[in-house]
Amino acid sequence: MVKKEMIAMLLAGGQGSRLGVFTSKVAKPAVAFGGKYRIIDFPLSNCINSGVDTVGVLTQYQPLRLNTHIGIGIPWDLDRNIGGVTVLPPYEKSAHSEWYTGTANAIYQNLDYMESYNPEYVLILSGDHIYKMDYEVMLDFHKQNGAEVTIAVMPVPMEEAKRFGIMITDKDRRITDFEEKPENPRSNLASMGIYIFNWKTLKEALLTNASQPGLDFGKHIIPYCHEKGAPLYAYEFNGYWKDVGTLSSYWEANMELIDIVPEFNLYEEYWKIYTKSEILPPQYLSSDSVVERSIIGEGSEIYGQVYNSVIGCGVTIGEGTVIRDSIIMNETQIGSHCELYKAIVAENTVIEDDVRLGIGEEAENETDPHIYNSGIVAVGEKSFIPQGVTVGKNSVVFGVTSAQDYADGSLPSGKTLIKAGDKQ
Repeated sequence: MVKKEMIAMLLAGGQGSRLGVFTSKVAKPAVAFGGKYRIIDFPLSNCINSGVDTVGVLTQYQPLRLNTHIGIGIPWDLDRNIGGVTVLPPYEKSAHSEWYTGTANAIYQNLDYMESYNPEYVLILSGDHIYKMDYEVMLDFHKQNGAEVTIAVMPVPMEEAKRFGIMITDKDRRITDFEEKPENPRSNLASMGIYIFNWKTLKEALLTNASQPGLDFGKHIIPYCHEKGAPLYAYEFNGYWKDVGTLSSYWEANMELIDIVPEFNLYEEYWKIYTKSEILPPQYLSSDSVVERSIIGEGSEIYGQVYNSVIGCGVTIGEGTVIRDSIIMNETQIGSHCELYKAIVAENTVIEDDVRLGIGEEAENETDPHIYNSGIVAVGEKSFIPQGVTVGKNSVVFGVTSAQDYADGSLPSGKTLIKAGDKQ
């Protein structure tokens, strides 16, 4: 029987509803990030850089693009005969079939997969954070302390602590108590949703709690292990870590990549971020183009001006067009003499000539102000915006729109324009 010291289970089934139209057709971990990557590339690259060569990726919501992206794991050097990457969707079982109902339920449904490697340790990861972390260092910490469960934590400002699961520890970092989103936090160590379990401990906890509805690590498994007196430790992480779960945090994380001294550096030789790359020609900048402080993906052609933006692969930007503080995803075509300010434009979108996005005063979004805010204009994938229209801030366009959809040629700030057939 094959024996692996540590295997990773990467939870990538989430819908990411706070990303609005960007996750209506694709799972959050498969959303494009940083010009050429997808969000899931970061935890996957962390695995291979940390020497973890067996990764189960648990998918559920809209998994097609994620499955295609991961394939057999070649870009991450995870195409192994033994181990490697395995996509684990929920499947039909003889007695009853069920979706993954909670983070721990998803892991429970894949006990057989984990059992087949008979690991000593299981690393549980989430597929929707941007960070670099050496899991091997965390495993060393786990072993040194004789822990049965180690939870990665990150110090957060005290005033923000009430938004997280908070760990209370003694001087040796042993967890004495924890609180889920406490009103009056007693510590500022926030759980990052990254766990190392001894396999025996995890298996026993999953089997004992299997019947809990919506079986979850934070709500059920960790409290169960704590009550049993298993040694739980907090591993403190002080690097860059970003949850890109909202449009504004997604926009910020992309913008931070182009800071003069980026806090999160995509160019480090010793910690590469691997991804599936299409075979594309180099980017082309015309003699009239201007590009300042931006990332431009392969195969893109720039005839206009790009400032402080992240441009994906295979994008065309027409002459006389000005793009500022924006994220343009792969294969999008933008015509000439357009203006885009603080726009996020998803993949395979066509924007015709003389279109202006992000113009005018801000107004609260009429349908989902908790999603579409911070002055961002959101354009969903495969959308079409006809020539000469103006779109305001905190607004959304999704689908193939025509001139008739824009009264007087404009969509005011805060409006939502989602064409039938593109319902979320």
